[in-house]
Amino acid sequence: MALLWFLLIGLFAGWLAGMIMKGGGYGLLGDLIIGVIGALLGGFLFGLLGIAAYGLLGRLVMALVGAIVLIVLLRVLKRA
Repeated sequence: MALLWFLLIGLFAGWLAGMIMKGGGYGLLGDLIIGVIGALLGGFLFGLLGIAAYGLLGRLVMALVGAIVLIVLLRVLKRA
């Protein structure tokens, strides 16, 4: 059940990050991949900063921040 929640949060965070970053989204699979990798990246970054995310909203914010950072990195790499 935890994996299902992780994937749902990742999907929503990826979609929301795509909307915030003025992209049209990346499709269902692309949003899921960006959200899941963003959730992992967000967890890593929050851990480095000593910030803990509790509850559904905290995990969503953490995944959203990670997904936004991932989209920025992907855009920088695409330009290079």
